[in-house]
Amino acid sequence: MIDEPFARRTLLRGAGALALAPWAAGCASDDDDALTFFFAANPDEIRPRMKVVNEFQRRHPDIKVRALLSGPGVMQQLSTFCAGGKCPDVLMTWELTYAELADRGVLLDLNPLLARDPGFAAQLKAESIDALYATFTYNNGQYAFPEQWSGNYLFYNKAMFDAAGVPPPPATWQRSWSFAQFLDAAKALTKREASGRVAQWGFVNAWVSFYSAGLFAMNNGVRWSSPRTNPTHLNFDDDAFVEAVQFYADLINKHRVSPSASDQQSMSNADLFSANRAAIALGGHWRYQTFDRAQGLDFDVAPLPLGPRGHNACSNIGVTGLGIAATSKRKEQAWEFVKFATGPVGQALIGESRLFVPVLRSAINSPGFAEAHRRVGNLEVLTDGPVVSEGLPITPAWEKVVALMDRNFGPVLRGARPATSLSGLSHSVDEVLRNP
Repeated sequence: MIDEPFARRTLLRGAGALALAPWAAGCASDDDDALTFFFAANPDEIRPRMKVVNEFQRRHPDIKVRALLSGPGVMQQLSTFCAGGKCPDVLMTWELTYAELADRGVLLDLNPLLARDPGFAAQLKAESIDALYATFTYNNGQYAFPEQWSGNYLFYNKAMFDAAGVPPPPATWQRSWSFAQFLDAAKALTKREASGRVAQWGFVNAWVSFYSAGLFAMNNGVRWSSPRTNPTHLNFDDDAFVEAVQFYADLINKHRVSPSASDQQSMSNADLFSANRAAIALGGHWRYQTFDRAQGLDFDVAPLPLGPRGHNACSNIGVTGLGIAATSKRKEQAWEFVKFATGPVGQALIGESRLFVPVLRSAINSPGFAEAHRRVGNLEVLTDGPVVSEGLPITPAWEKVVALMDRNFGPVLRGARPATSLSGLSHSVDEVLRNP
């Protein structure tokens, strides 16, 4: 998932009595027998993570696991501690940033361990979704195994659609709706008071704005880069990319069916949807439990709309994985834990949590996952989401790229510049990619 940074105090408030330590304290421990597992989580996500840890320890009583919870600035913490020889044994990794760690030798190539474990290798091959597994393949090494999918899709308010007489969105990725149909629906679902104040928004974005704009571009038939791994050019200057970003920006600034930054000062976009003040929200599965708990909110899920140049509606891969530190003194124990968490048992626990979409086919299609999402009518949006996902670029320079994107997408999404101005961003990013 790509979301706002976690606040450390908020994280620790949710830890309760679980066997969990903030990272600095955990890394300072003198307990040399414990396998250390580093992860980031919001308060709701801590308990299901620890359920996997506790079940592993129940089945492997000889392996003690000390879970380490990250605070904000994950990459900075990893850099500091791993450079100082205190790298955790097992690390949660992120699709967009793991390549930097692999490039610096922080992560262990898992291929040799996989070759020694043909039974698990065969199981993983049979059950994995290729695009998700390949996400953590970098320079011929396998630096993590996927452990949960957080691609984005649409949540929609069923009652608002009914009240406005708007047909509901398609129920599957294979039955896509168009940008034009999406815009018409958002217009019909936006309600204004006599004063002009918006009482109900047609669409809100509950993800990072420039990534969401790029997701609309992916659905207009253009990938962020080709090749995906170690690209030397990003397609910000592609006509289809530019058109889709402009369409997204126009939702806010021209059609006024989506709130601007100033409109969000009193309430976040996710809260607008939770409070029945927005009809459609773009977000990932990490939003599901929040919306599920919202009082009086009757929602379902739907695919992204397809642009005029698009071929097949898609989500983004948005996957996290588990890797092993190259410097770990407990590689065999770490291997057993990674196998468990990314294998059928760990994935089944993930699927039953209501907080994550698992990545193995058996867990995605399990009764436990369906039961955890029994209020969702369009369950195929979730179960097919990983298969129809497209990946963002994988490069060790990604954090530098993001800094440039943040500066250059902002004026476009505020309506201060046209999307054609992104051609300048394309040149700047290409220079960074050539000299990471």
